Amino acid sequence: MTLTFDGTVIVPVADPDDGERTTRGLEQHLGSASTVVVVNVIEKAGGGIDKAPMGQREEYAEEIFDRAQAALRNSPATVEAETLYGTDVVETIFDEARQRDADAVVFNPREGNRLAELLTGDVARRMVKEAAVPVVALPQTTSE
Repeated sequence: MTLTFDGTVIVPVADPDDGERTTRGLEQHLGSASTVVVVNVIEKAGGGIDKAPMGQREEYAEEIFDRAQAALRNSPATVEAETLYGTDVVETIFDEARQRDADAVVFNPREGNRLAELLTGDVARRMVKEAAVPVVALPQTTSE
């Protein structure tokens, strides 16, 4: 059975390698009716000291988007990129999914990947319990 996304999918990515791997894994599941929204969440400290200057993190998000979009260059899907800001990464991702009436949140879990680490333990349970849309983990590929 082949899974095809004919609507909007939110694709949270944490770094350029993650963005490229995830979109390459997603490409085979896309058609001309698909819209891919690659998102990077810049986590705000919520009153504390931020991890890095905002400009630096926004530039890094652009690097992530460039790699992710390049991997989908030949895809029939519409591809967008959005930098999101929030104090809670999971809530921020699902807020975007609700605002865009997305069909799914799609990610590629990777060992040593910030997003994969984020989606373990209590956060994974939150993703399942608080999911506003289906959450799809793409299978890991051996070719990179």
